[in-house]
Amino acid sequence: MNDLHPTLGFLLHDVARLLRKRFEQRARNLGFTRSQWQAIVYLSRNEGIHQAGLAELLEIEPITLVRILDKLAERDLIERRQHPTDRRTWLLFLKEAARPLLAAMQPIGEATRAEALDGVSEADRSQLLQTLTQMKTNLMAATRAPVAEKEAYYG
Repeated sequence: MNDLHPTLGFLLHDVARLLRKRFEQRARNLGFTRSQWQAIVYLSRNEGIHQAGLAELLEIEPITLVRILDKLAERDLIERRQHPTDRRTWLLFLKEAARPLLAAMQPIGEATRAEALDGVSEADRSQLLQTLTQMKTNLMAATRAPVAEKEAYYG
């Protein structure tokens, strides 16, 4: 691969990695790992989700999520409630103590995005979001469809 002409996948991966790295640099003094931050944010958007569902959203193994959730529960930031009809399933909720953390994360995220988008016009920002949203829609639909056997083996 020629670094002067990066592919879309590599470029998206690198930008996402650098956004996370910069956010972590800014948020370091708040005392959370990136995994803990992600769990809090995803849970704030999906309260009442079960542990397996949150693990799937975060794209991590359920056992890994359990360890993250245990640490967040120790800090009194989340609570697990038993599912009303399935006692094997735990539903997840943020506690009030987590709300100020989400508020503290917002300006850190805004500053990080501002750095990343420095020099990018409002029109280009809008177009970028539209394009990425369309790509996400396309790929979500594509992942629901089976891959032809030949394509699965040979690309």
